[in-house]
Formats: sequence, C-alpha cells, structure tokens
Amino acid sequence: MPRAILADGGEQSVQNVLIGRSAELNRLTVVLDTAAAGQAGVALLGGDAGIGKTRMVTELAERAEAAGFAVLIGQCAELGDALPYLPLADALRSVRGELRAELDARPVLGRLLPGGTDAGGESTSGLTQQQLFGSMLGFLAARPVLLVLEDLHWADQSTRDLLVFLSRVLQTEPVCLVGTYRTDDLHRRHPLRRVLAELKRLPSVTSVELDPLDRHEMTDYLAALGGTDARVLREVVDRAEGNPFYAQELLEAVSAGCSMPDGLAGLLLSRVELLSDPAQGVLRGAAVAGRRADHDLLQQASGLDDLAFEEAMREIVSRGLLRPDGEYGYAFRHALLQEVVYTDLLPGERIRTHAEFARLLTARGGSAAELAHHYLAGHDLPGALAASVEAGRRAERLGAPAEAHRHFDRALGLWDRVPDAEPLAGIDHVGLARRSADAAADSGDNHRAISQLRRLPPSAEVNERLAYVLIDTEDVPGAIAAAHAAVAAAPEGPVLARALATYARSLYWTERHDEVEALAGRALETARASGTADAETSALTTLAILAALADDIPRAKELLACATAESSGNLGIDLRAIFNQARLQYENGDLDEAAVTTDRGLRLAHETGLNWSTFGTDLRFLRLLIHYVAGEWDQAEKVASGLGVRVGTPAEALLSSFALFVEVARGLPVVEERLSWLEPFYPDDVTVTSMGRGLAAEHALWRGDPESALEHALAGLDAHVPNDPAVIRLSSTALWALADLGRADEADALLERARVPADVGPGSVRRGALGPEGLAWLARAEAEWHRAHGRLDVAAWRAVVEAFDFGFVYEVARSRWRLAEALLVAGDRVAALKEWELAVEAAESLRAQPLAAALAELGRRARFVSASPTLLTAREQEVLALVAEGLPNREIGERLFIAQKTVSVHVSNILAKLGVSSRTQAAAVARRDGLL
Repeated sequence: MPRAILADGGEQSVQNVLIGRSAELNRLTVVLDTAAAGQAGVALLGGDAGIGKTRMVTELAERAEAAGFAVLIGQCAELGDALPYLPLADALRSVRGELRAELDARPVLGRLLPGGTDAGGESTSGLTQQQLFGSMLGFLAARPVLLVLEDLHWADQSTRDLLVFLSRVLQTEPVCLVGTYRTDDLHRRHPLRRVLAELKRLPSVTSVELDPLDRHEMTDYLAALGGTDARVLREVVDRAEGNPFYAQELLEAVSAGCSMPDGLAGLLLSRVELLSDPAQGVLRGAAVAGRRADHDLLQQASGLDDLAFEEAMREIVSRGLLRPDGEYGYAFRHALLQEVVYTDLLPGERIRTHAEFARLLTARGGSAAELAHHYLAGHDLPGALAASVEAGRRAERLGAPAEAHRHFDRALGLWDRVPDAEPLAGIDHVGLARRSADAAADSGDNHRAISQLRRLPPSAEVNERLAYVLIDTEDVPGAIAAAHAAVAAAPEGPVLARALATYARSLYWTERHDEVEALAGRALETARASGTADAETSALTTLAILAALADDIPRAKELLACATAESSGNLGIDLRAIFNQARLQYENGDLDEAAVTTDRGLRLAHETGLNWSTFGTDLRFLRLLIHYVAGEWDQAEKVASGLGVRVGTPAEALLSSFALFVEVARGLPVVEERLSWLEPFYPDDVTVTSMGRGLAAEHALWRGDPESALEHALAGLDAHVPNDPAVIRLSSTALWALADLGRADEADALLERARVPADVGPGSVRRGALGPEGLAWLARAEAEWHRAHGRLDVAAWRAVVEAFDFGFVYEVARSRWRLAEALLVAGDRVAALKEWELAVEAAESLRAQPLAAALAELGRRARFVSASPTLLTAREQEVLALVAEGLPNREIGERLFIAQKTVSVHVSNILAKLGVSSRTQAAAVARRDGLL
C-alpha cells in the first residue's frame, strides 16, 4: 500500500543537492577508501539537527555501493534506549545476497530480526552479549561493508558498547563504520559524550563535524532547490542560520503560500496545519508510533476506513511530511518533524493514543519493549509492569544486559503501585530484583548490582551471587563473608554446589588457600549428586589447578580430561576448562597436545561467537605462545599483527602485550610504538607490566642499553608477589642486564627472588616441581648469576640448553649463543663452533635479527667467519650493493623485480650476518671487507 500511495501522490520533487560539504565528504571518503584497501576505519559524523548528516551518509553510501561495498544502514529511535540493538536490527533487515548466508550462519544475530528464533529459557546476558559482539565482528569481516548507525544520541547502552567494541577491535577487515549524532542534543551528562571522547582518541577514528553553511553556500543551495526571488532568498538565508533543512522548509512554506513563522517548530507546524483534519489525525498517530509507523497499525489507530485512510496518506506523502519506508510502513521525512508533532499533542490526546497503540500491539504480539513504552505513556501500570518484565527477559536473551537491567528496574519501580504484581510479572519481587542485579553485573555496573543484592533478604542464592560480584570488584573480605553465608544457608542441591564453588574461588589467593581443595571436593560431590553439570565442571577444573600446583600432573590431566569430556551447558565454564587443559599441556612441554586442545577451544569460541570472551582471548594468546615456542614465527607474527598497537583500555593493552614476544625477538620496528602505548597501563595491570616491562628489558639489551633493561626488569619484579612464576623470567632478564653492566652487587638477591616461586605457592602450599619452561628459566637465572660474577660457566649454560630443549626453539638458540661463548673461554673451539653453527641456523630460520646480529659479532670475534662474499647469498649481495648506493627498499625492489617486503627480509638478514644494526654500518663493513 505505501508504494501505491507514492505512485498516486508522487514524491516531493525537491532536489537533494550537496553544496558546501566537499571537504567533509572527502574525509569520509578517505575512511571508505582505507577500508577498501583492507584497513578498517571508523567515522563519527556530528552536527546540529537538520544540518545535513543523513544527506552526507546517503552520498557516501552511493560511493560505497559503486566500490562494491555492501551498505547497511540502521537508525536509532527516541525510544531506542528501551529497544536493544535497534539500529543493528534495522541495518540487518536489508541484508541480501552472499552476505545473507553469513547472517544465517550466525543465529545470535538472527534473533534481532523480525521472526528471529528466540534463544529460549534463561540465559547469561553478559555471555550472550560476548557472542553477539563476536558474531557481528565475523559477519562484517566476510566482505567489504559500510555500516552506518544513525542518530546515536538515541542509542541504547548495548549499541554504544557494540560501537566501542567494533571501533577498537576492527583492524584489517574491509569495514567502514560510520556513526551520526546530533551535537545540539548532547547535554553535559549525556551518555554518548563519554563514548565519543573515548573513541576520538583512537587512531582509526575520524571525527567529522558539520558546521552551518555560510551565506554564499546557503544561497547556492536554495537556488539549486528552485529559489529565484532574490528578496525571498535573502530572508530565508537570514532566518535559516546555515541550516539546510530549516532553509528548505522555509522555502517550501513560501512556495505553498505560507508566511515565515518564527522558529523551526512553528514553521513545521504551519506545514502540518495545511493538512485536512483526517490527515492531521493520522500524522499525530504516526508521531506517537515513533520515527517509523506500520501501515496497518497506523490505519487501525486512526479509525479511518480504507478509502479515507488512503486519501489522508496521499495528502501527507504529497506534502513530504511522511515517506514510504519498506513495503508496509512510513517514516517521517526528518526526526525533527516527528518530535514537533508529538510535542504539540495535548496530554489527554497523547495518553489515549499511546493506550490505543498498546492495545493494538498486544493483539498483534508486538515487541515487549514497545508495549512497555506505550503502556507506561498510556498510564496503564499493570500492562507496563508485565511488558517491562518480558522486555527484560527478551533483552537478556539478545545479549543486552544494560537494557535488561533497565526494564527489570522499571518493573521494580512499578511493583508497589500495581495490585497482584507477582502473577502479572510471573516472578516474585526478590527473584526480579536478583535478575535486575545479575543484568547490572553483566553490563559492568557492579556497584549497582552489589547495591541491589545487599537490599535483598540474605538467602543462599543472593549471597552466592553477591560473593561472585564482589570477587570481580576485588573486595576479597566481603566476598569471603558472603560466600560463607551462602554455604551456611544453602540446602543440599545445585544452590549448595555453586555456593561451595564460589567460596573456594574467593579463598584461592588468600592465606586460607589450604581450605580450597576440601571446598572444591565437596562442591564436586554435591554437583554430581544433584546433577548440576556446570558446577561439576567448574569444581573439576579448580581441583585440577590445585593438583598441578602440587605437582600431581597425572591427576590434574585426569580431572581436566573429565571436565572437558562433554559440555556442561555453560560455554564460559567449558572454555575455562579447555583453556586450563591446554595450559597444563603447554606448561609441561606437551606442545603438540597443547596445540590440538587450544585449536579445539578456539573452534568452540569461533562457532559460538566467543572469540573475544575472556577465555576466548586467553586461548588465542596461548595459541600465539605455542607458535612462538615451537618456532612457527610466521604464524605467530601473523597473529601479533592483528593485535592493535594504539590501545585505550586495559583489555586491549593485555592483548597488545602478547605481540611483543615475536616482535622483540625479530627486532621489528613496531616494538617502540607498541611499548609506548602500553606504558600508561603498567600501574593497573600486573600481566601487562610483566610482559611489557620484561620484553622492554630484552629489547633494550639487544640495543645495547643494559641500564634501561635493568630498570624495566626491576620495575616488573616489584609489581609481582614473590611467589608468582613470572618472577623467574624477570629475574633472569635482570641478571642478564647486570652481567652486561659488569656488576654483581644485586646478583645474589635477584637469584634468590628467582628461586622463591619454585618452592612457594599460595597460602602454606609448597609448590610442586615447576614445568619444563619454569625450570629452564630458573636454570637461565643460575647461568646469568655466574656471568654477573664474571664466570662463563660451561656446565651452567649447557644445563640451560638442555632445559629449553623440550621444544622451545628460540630459547635453545639463545642459550647456545652463551654456551658457545663459555666454551671459547674454556678453550674448546670445536665444541664452541658446533654450538654457534646450530644457533646461527636457528636464528636465520626464525629471522631472529637481534640474536643473529649477536651471533655474527661473536663469530667474527672468534674468527669462525669473516665478512666474505660467501657469507651472503647471491641475492643478498645484490641487495647489499643497492643499499650501499643509498636506495630505499621500494627502489631496490623495483630494480630487482622483487616485493618490497622481500627486500626488507634480505636487509634484515644482511644486517644480522654482518653483525651491524644499520644500513649505513652495513655499507661501511661491505666496503671495508671488499664485498662490493
């Protein structure tokens, strides 16, 4: 029907022209072109209402379609904070072709669409949100996509969270993400202000703000719209103040024979007043429906018969107030028009119309969130309460915890004002308050969750959940007290099983660690007796971690095999079990088994959209580490290159720090920049400090700066508790720096620090034997301690080589370097040469440029090699000759008909073989030794 009305009535024939916006459009086009080249980009387009944001987006969309992008556009609505992911659902409705198959393969996204399958039952909204975010990331990566989210000033929190997630995580995907917002709507405490401030600091984000058009541009714009009367044009330009929408409305008002009222609201209402009474009634109904209105629903609300309704719609559409939207609906030409018409409604008229829409939507099975909105505005409190509870449940299943909390909280606010609230809600008051607190915690608002839980009667379920949230806020004493109360009050069964598991978790890193095993064992027994699969898997995993800590590896493996044998029904718990199984295998040197288990976990995370969940991220790091240890450095570098350098949150900093292992070892140029972005996060995250400081120390050592290296290593050590295993590697690095400085003053203390984690676990536990890697780092610390005291101990360094020979390719080579030095001092040149050659072979295979350079320097000092033509391959000699001429890599590649990246690899190898650190030094050595 809307298309028929358009055909009969005609669309307002006003040109859409783009004047005075070339600079802004060019900036948006650069972001689009960057995405087309494989580097994701984000643009934030702001400006006052009516300034031309939608027109800019339309132009960009046309360019994107011409470039082969799929274009997805979604709009927020003024009630959008009640409807989770409204603009995303709006955008996905238009998906067609090959992208539709990608959407269908991700059921969690399909739930957002009309008629989408419901997750059913209860769900953990926080985990579901992680699934949705991960699924959206995978969906966008399938092909070049322009995703536009309009009117973000009306966005719900979950949509804002998704925007932040995509802006931070999108890296090499061919995606252009554009968000528009009204600057004049952003009051000081508007929730979007914080999001915009955060995003504008990201290097991938381009901020574009549309200013008012100047007088010349405005005159050209009006002339393009058909304005010819110079006096009218001057008056319109004076009144419009550079706002294209206001100017167009003024010009059309004059063309229709109206006067020019003061203010935009008056102007828009003067256009409405030209309509017949039936058409005005229909338009007022459409304003209550929102920015968009369904044809049949709008007709039913108007009370008009088919013919009268069609006549009214023709009149409205012909005047450009509404336009057909999709096959069965209408949309206001501009959001400002809907706001003005809605605001002009009388209070009683507004209440009656909302109540009518609520009645009609109820009969049609409309969305619970819309029903809650209309019931509340229509002063039907029982209906609003029931719809709010159902909207909260729906938001949970969609993975929108913030909106679930908002709906549940609204229902709680109505509870005392509604007789017989419990039958309407389908849940008692305490249960609803717990659901609201759970949703608040899942959305990251732990303070609100704790506040709500503490106001409830202290049942076992309430205290168990309170303890769980308090652990996340690091209120350990509070968590222990709540967990103890939960266990004391819980009856036998699932509640007790979960309470015991949480109690064990709360005690793990405390002086009462000795109690953990008994609690976890009791949790396991209770879970099995009550058939509580998730608590059983959780208890098995905890017991396995304890067994590994006590060096009972066979029992730990057995427990984890049982924990991962089948699904517990809780994806988060399953991924935790798989991760710990893979970590145990890795730490015990079973690299092949660890790779298989890690890949299994990554498949599960990928299939369920949980790549970016806590354990999904941990599994990806572990896979990178396995590649790194096994000498699969090209794969490791590929993973590392996808981890953002310019980070803005602790979680991003943690991911970024993982990349340093291979980047420092290969001497890649990105190391300095990555370290500079990590530095602000050192005070807040021990793991980031450990990896960032430790690898910054190694980077400084390779660059001949042991003073800085020692400073980094000591700062890293100070961030850890004494029995943390990370202390061993940091201590060995500090001893390396001390030895290079020729100092022994702190060597004994550093060696003692390295030994503590080998013996002392949490609580009074005596730690079992370290795994192969831990023992190898301890052996390295012992050997470096000898070196700091001026001794190159052959036996000590041979022990290090043997300790790392469980499969750690790089560390074996690095240890052979020191062993070769020790053998030379001991006078065994034959053995030294053998170790040196093995180390050189590994360093060249790994493209470990800093180590290769150190080995080349040792080789020259020991006269194992001299800088001779046979040292370089034929291709490397060709490249060296052009380097000596001062040519950059690009020109060398053009001369030799090879890729620029290939030239870079050759240059790195040349520097390593010649034992130099710059192109200039390489050229000088080449001339000195007759290589040119």
